[in-house]
Amino acid sequence: MRAIVRDEYTPTADALRLRELPVPVPGAGQVLVRVHAASFGQDVWHVMAGLPLLARPAFGLPRPKQPVLGGDLAGIVEAVGDGVAGFAIGDRVLGRGDGTFADYAIARAELLAVLPDAVDWVTAAALPVSGSTALNAVRAGRVREGRRVLVIGAAGGVGHLIVQLAVDAGAVVTGVCRPEADDFVRSLGAVRTLDYGFADRPADADGRYDIILDTGGRRKLRLLRRHLASDGTIVVVGGEGGGSVLGGFQRSIFAPLAAIGSKQRMVGLVSTDSGPVLAELAALVASGRIRPRVHATLPLERAADGMRMMRAGGVRGKIALEL
Repeated sequence: MRAIVRDEYTPTADALRLRELPVPVPGAGQVLVRVHAASFGQDVWHVMAGLPLLARPAFGLPRPKQPVLGGDLAGIVEAVGDGVAGFAIGDRVLGRGDGTFADYAIARAELLAVLPDAVDWVTAAALPVSGSTALNAVRAGRVREGRRVLVIGAAGGVGHLIVQLAVDAGAVVTGVCRPEADDFVRSLGAVRTLDYGFADRPADADGRYDIILDTGGRRKLRLLRRHLASDGTIVVVGGEGGGSVLGGFQRSIFAPLAAIGSKQRMVGLVSTDSGPVLAELAALVASGRIRPRVHATLPLERAADGMRMMRAGGVRGKIALEL
């Protein structure tokens, strides 16, 4: 089978290679999926680079445990291991796998869900990590009808789904994005947009937000709090640009401490994937209530180009690989 590999940790896409590898065999509780589409997220870059160093034991020491990149997938069940229930050969599925930038990938059964016929491969592949994170963030923030919600990074892979989920819940959403993405973010249902300089300014004339969902991972919490209602909630989603050891995740780790003695809530999101969550997201997409947006779709052999595009910034939604 074809696969996109790197043998050593690398922060750049130059070391990625297309290589022929044997088709993996599923073990107990595992499913072999014929991959039809996969997608990029910052999680793939972190695995490729082996950063932050705090995660190296999970990624592999001193070299990657898994040379093949990729986690999100959509495809067809090719084989099932012992003890697998709920999936059969020929089923359409989406979910999280191990080394999904390949013609075939292994996935744990509990991280898969049956894919409705109404959802195409590329759309489905853009959903697992970003969709699960977005849904967990909206729930952690207790988003509901009428709440004033600010989404930072509203055009990104996770942020654009948070906007849609919050709008679907009846919230009044403002999106923070680059000026060139204003129309895109408004098309998702946001009532207005702000530029990234908003955090350095006083709270705007419309008042403060009930909930701030921050997918950007760089702004100081003390700056965000002046835009937050006195009993509001900030949810910190992931982190970037915070050094090689913690990689920006220190904001998530220490966020709850910032709210001590205050009515405000600070949540450092720990997102998890599961089959039921994926099934719920797939149903939302099939019904038309939300839809992952795909900025570009590339063939497998152009995976390095996709990684460069994602790291360059300005991507609206997700980048997908179609096999």
